[in-house]
Amino acid sequence: MSLSRLLLPRRQLAPRVSWLLGIGSFVLPLLVWCLVSYVPGIWHPQVRIIDPGDVDYFQPGMRADASVFESESEDIRAKGGHLPTGVPSNPIYLPAPHEVALAFVRAFSTPPGKSESPGLHESMWSSIQLIVTGFVLSSVIAIPLGIISGTYTAIARLNEPFVEFFRYLPAPAFGALAVAVLGIYEGPKVAIIFIGTFFQQILVVANTARKLDYGLLEAALTLGTKRLSLLTHVVVPGILPDLYRDQRILLGWAWTYLVVAELIGTSSGITLFITQQARYQHFENVYAAILLIGIIGFGSDLVLARAGRMFFPWDRGATRA
Repeated sequence: MSLSRLLLPRRQLAPRVSWLLGIGSFVLPLLVWCLVSYVPGIWHPQVRIIDPGDVDYFQPGMRADASVFESESEDIRAKGGHLPTGVPSNPIYLPAPHEVALAFVRAFSTPPGKSESPGLHESMWSSIQLIVTGFVLSSVIAIPLGIISGTYTAIARLNEPFVEFFRYLPAPAFGALAVAVLGIYEGPKVAIIFIGTFFQQILVVANTARKLDYGLLEAALTLGTKRLSLLTHVVVPGILPDLYRDQRILLGWAWTYLVVAELIGTSSGITLFITQQARYQHFENVYAAILLIGIIGFGSDLVLARAGRMFFPWDRGATRA
């Protein structure tokens, strides 16, 4: 397929081409990372010391800015001393891909150095429980409110102005209040995820409910459908595929509040793991944890998308997702 045909607006791609482009979206950033990490001269602003020579403060294994290394080498050369040696290196906060891959494997195969420190998989499991709890609580209340608001204009006018106002308030701003009310452990963290998704859910679900063909509502009312039956037998079945798709998107929003939520009160979960590893400059472990968050989030979305195609085979939107 030629490039000009690929760039036609909204063109349906062949399955093989679609898969190749999808894989390329991951390969290209990885390629850039490899080039920056392994090819000298692209971006190696530091030097990793091999032999400190006669420079007093150089130590084997430490990193020094390339300009500092050159300056110290010139001074030692002028004095006729033993020159330091080193290899081009990136800053410690940018480990090479193979270092992150090894850290990822070690995180699941090697116990943490301290018995009281949770490993990567244990920290991730704690974070997943937090996400699920906060999002489920949010959805249980927000979905019915959104459906009712999207169906009945009077109810929408009663609650949506306040919801519109409240959704602009940043959820982390309620951290101190949540700790005061719910304590320092899991309660305030769940509350932050709840606040961060609850008001958005109401508006998104209400907008989805409004997209339902009004002719279906008129026909149901003409046939004598009561108000509760109208919601359960007409509105909900009519919007179910779109509602399912909304929840997939909103679950992603819940993940974005995870790190902030886990910093409220006592740090916990994957955020605690990341901050501990960063404190000791084990940045390969930090990258491994960040990648694990992305893998689980993206993987769960793929599973939900596949499940959506099974649940709603008649829905074209589910097929494209």
